Amino acid sequence: MLLPWVSLLNGQTHYESHVHVGGHAGVTMSEMSFSPSVKQKFTQGLTMGVAVRYAEERHVGLIAELNLAQRGWAEKFEESPLNYSRTLTYIDLPVMTHIFFGGRNFKGFVNLGPQISYMVGSSISSNFDYANPKSDPDFPTTFRMTEQMSMPVKNKFDYGITAGLGCEGIIRRRHSVMLEARFYYGLGNIYSSTKKDTFSASRNISLAITLGYMFRIK
Repeated sequence: MLLPWVSLLNGQTHYESHVHVGGHAGVTMSEMSFSPSVKQKFTQGLTMGVAVRYAEERHVGLIAELNLAQRGWAEKFEESPLNYSRTLTYIDLPVMTHIFFGGRNFKGFVNLGPQISYMVGSSISSNFDYANPKSDPDFPTTFRMTEQMSMPVKNKFDYGITAGLGCEGIIRRRHSVMLEARFYYGLGNIYSSTKKDTFSASRNISLAITLGYMFRIK
């Protein structure tokens, strides 16, 4: 039973490890997972950050990032001039397994792992009095939650799972350019979620599209 593992370890000794550093930037599309549900649509934001990647040539490695990302949500008003959006700005620290495949000059990859985040900013954009929305004659009050628009954020710390799919083009061995689509699902709630509170769930959901550059230092 041990012989295949011994052979595998002996066969891997000649592979050279790779270490890359770099940065990336792009856009986010976000909403919240509310319970009870809230009529909403995706809101757009920005993301940027730096990354360190360590990988063996056996197609598996690790990647850690430090990112600044905007998430949040926008209220959905059918056939109404009203608009409301809330932007939540986070510092993110994802640590992911990096699985890559392909040839010498072009590769595909999958990133998957946990992420912790801390909120450093919150802003609201609205063209009506969101603290008293029912005072506006154009506001649709039927079967609609309104508390989330004025409630202060209770929990600034967030954690969740992130997964990305992308491609990488290698230029002159040490330089590479990457394009990635990454999904994040938060497991923490931004509002208090006890039995007496309004929402039992208020979790971040976002999709990020980024363009990045990596430089191989080893």
